[in-house]
Amino acid sequence: MGDIRLDKYLADMGIGSRSEVKAFIRKGAVTVNENVVRSPDCKIAPESDEVCYNHKRVNYLKYEYYMFHKPSGCVSATVDQRHKTVLDYIDTRRKDLFPVGRLDCDTEGLLPITNDGELAHALLSPRRHVKKTYYARVRGVVTDADVEAFLRGLDIGDEKAALPAELTVLSSGDISEITVTLTEGRYHQVKRMFEAVGKDVVYLKRISMGGVCLDEALRPGSYRRLTEEELAKLRKQE
Repeated sequence: MGDIRLDKYLADMGIGSRSEVKAFIRKGAVTVNENVVRSPDCKIAPESDEVCYNHKRVNYLKYEYYMFHKPSGCVSATVDQRHKTVLDYIDTRRKDLFPVGRLDCDTEGLLPITNDGELAHALLSPRRHVKKTYYARVRGVVTDADVEAFLRGLDIGDEKAALPAELTVLSSGDISEITVTLTEGRYHQVKRMFEAVGKDVVYLKRISMGGVCLDEALRPGSYRRLTEEELAKLRKQE
């Protein structure tokens, strides 16, 4: 990791906004290697320098990784004028976080949040075929013929047919319950696949991605840091 400005270091770690931490620094509330530093543009080596604010050490994390249970009505973006975004739910002043991919506004479930662009690219690259599993409630009787159609790959109106997907029927009736595992992520893909077999998705939730399952203890709109084990699973996709 290269050297970074002291004000950015502190702002990234949630001590305050850039303007706020500049004021803290100039007031003498920050030390570097036990020496008071009053210059916001002082260069810090995160691996070796000890930075303290109000006598408490502030360790620097270059990358952060969160599991977010995206609620319905929230958009998978960093800025939106009409809806709450995923970042509105994350209690951090860090400005470089972003969602890894997207879920439709009315879809809920697992959505990783990070500032690690390399990992995000690996998880989203069409060449990686990262598995994503969804639970859905579908209007209409889902049959074995539908399972076979998903396995063959469906024409959903794009230039190329959808790749084969694994459809599991949990219950079949007027409203069927299913899980489906995809290895790609096209626009409204699950909904379009069921439309192709004459059915409508009435509820959709992503329950796993890249081998990481949504924590059942996370309510919609809540989040936590990814564990080292979960992060290792995602990194296997790189």
